[in-house]
Amino acid sequence: MASLNSIHHLKAFLGRLLGQRDLNTSTLVIPAGTCGRASGADLLIETARQEILDRGLSEKVLVRTTGCHGFCEMEPSVLVEPDRTFYPKADADSMVRIVDAVARGDVLEDLLFKSPETAQPIRSADDVPFFKGQNRTILSHNERVDPTSVETYIENGGYSAMVSVLEQGDPRWVVEEVKRSGLRGRGGAGFPTGLKWELLAKQPNGNGKFLVCNADEGDPGAYMDRSVLEGNPHSIIEGMLIGAFATGATEGIVYVRTEYPLAILNLKMALRQAYELGLLGDNILRTGLSFGISLVKGAGAFVCGEETAMIRSIEGKMGEPRQRPPFPVKRGIEGKPTLINNVETWANIPIIFRMGSEEYAKTGTNGNSGTKIFSLVGKVKNTGLVEVPMGITIKEIVYDIGGGPVGKVRIKAIQTGGPSGGCIPAERFDLPIDYDSLTQAGSMMGSGGMIVMDENTCMVDVARYFMNFLKDESCGKCFTCRKGTQRMFELLDDFSKGKGTLAQLDLLEELAQVVKDTTMCGLGQTAPNPVLSTLRYFRNEYLEHIEKARCPAGVCKELITYSINDKCVGCQACLKACAAGAITGEKKRQHVINPELCIKCGVCKSVCKVEAIDVA
Repeated sequence: MASLNSIHHLKAFLGRLLGQRDLNTSTLVIPAGTCGRASGADLLIETARQEILDRGLSEKVLVRTTGCHGFCEMEPSVLVEPDRTFYPKADADSMVRIVDAVARGDVLEDLLFKSPETAQPIRSADDVPFFKGQNRTILSHNERVDPTSVETYIENGGYSAMVSVLEQGDPRWVVEEVKRSGLRGRGGAGFPTGLKWELLAKQPNGNGKFLVCNADEGDPGAYMDRSVLEGNPHSIIEGMLIGAFATGATEGIVYVRTEYPLAILNLKMALRQAYELGLLGDNILRTGLSFGISLVKGAGAFVCGEETAMIRSIEGKMGEPRQRPPFPVKRGIEGKPTLINNVETWANIPIIFRMGSEEYAKTGTNGNSGTKIFSLVGKVKNTGLVEVPMGITIKEIVYDIGGGPVGKVRIKAIQTGGPSGGCIPAERFDLPIDYDSLTQAGSMMGSGGMIVMDENTCMVDVARYFMNFLKDESCGKCFTCRKGTQRMFELLDDFSKGKGTLAQLDLLEELAQVVKDTTMCGLGQTAPNPVLSTLRYFRNEYLEHIEKARCPAGVCKELITYSINDKCVGCQACLKACAAGAITGEKKRQHVINPELCIKCGVCKSVCKVEAIDVA
């Protein structure tokens, strides 16, 4: 790959790529992010390529391997361009049929996505309800770009924003454009990005400045940053290059957790390509800009998502936060001024300069502009990544895009913001989603995790689960965080076993407030959110556990009993599934559960097809 020596050479390279491109050629786009590969995308890719080769269709049908498109519930899937025909949950046999149909210019209606309301096939991906309600300014590039090919990124507008910035030539103008866009950090705190850039730009260059991409995404159920890194790593590189020009930074670091092997692989390839093309390194495109990016892998400590703990980890020290001030923008890595933004924030930067700051700011609400990517998981039909404008309501995401509850059981609540976020009840789903409204509701935006819970979810157990996670992830530096999270978990554990008292409930609430007010970093300050939000909205469930030793949702094992009612038809499905041997009964006769042997695993209820298992 020849190095590009000037902006003119980059534009000429783009011209050659576009000259070789035929937008009318039929292309099988197969998402092969982590979710797609886990579902069988690799087999689809292999099958498609083999079929095309065997049929001699190489000139007529192409295959493009991309990152995740977002509709993880329907993986592995195939998108046919240019007409955007969408085939969900494909397999090797259907892939053979799809290749044949594309070659003939035909559409296989029996393989199309079916409308949930009418059961009629929907041909275009743009008309599928999951995609229709979104505004995909970032995720849409995952469909068009092969993450292992810098050429596909460039021919789809990649690095054009960097070129426009370099041609304009004024770093202060770049900072002002980011400020005018209204972009706020997508990592959780929502600090204005342009203001942070301005603070770094004002720091003396001295021995240099650092830019860091925070890809330490540790929230259970959240995978937005991973999918962007897997599917479009060059967007992060371009965003950081623009940031380097604006702030005078000379060194860049992408800090990514080692549990993301595909993201790391694609990022390494993208960095190598950028260096080979001359888009990273000394005197980039002979504009005088010098900037390099290196990769640092984190070991998976949740606290290293906090910027001062991350800095210590990058320096090879134990990942624990330090007191601020001085803030990293004044004294960060190796004592040098350091700016940290997360993956999604950096991915927004090229978009701002392609659209223009004023156009970008039209999306979203006042003070919360642009789109936000959420990972929608839990008890909802359509799980996956959704990219929506700021200000959209929770109800629109859960019911219009997510498709509502999986079965007949009603949705009870949604947990936003990761393990240190809060639980918002269904009656408040009209709440518009932005940084301020979620905080006022007792939750937070976080990096964008959304876990939907139905009536079969115990809110005491939810608080207990997240507090168990947070106590384990506390670095232990603050006494109130180290012991406070531990004691809160112990109290919640007592409640789940029917051993709690009303006095302990008051103690839990007081302790949560103390931990929130007295700890040093964001982990400790937000750790009480699961407790405080569930107490705020679901206090009655705590009282049921304490006063009646009863779990209304039938989750807490020590407070429930399994029995078989007269709906039992004696099919023996539960008897065969019971590992404890607690179920007895003859065929076609009502079975019985021995409470002495029952381990309350719930397998019997999950296999029963006639709703004969009662939980009380």
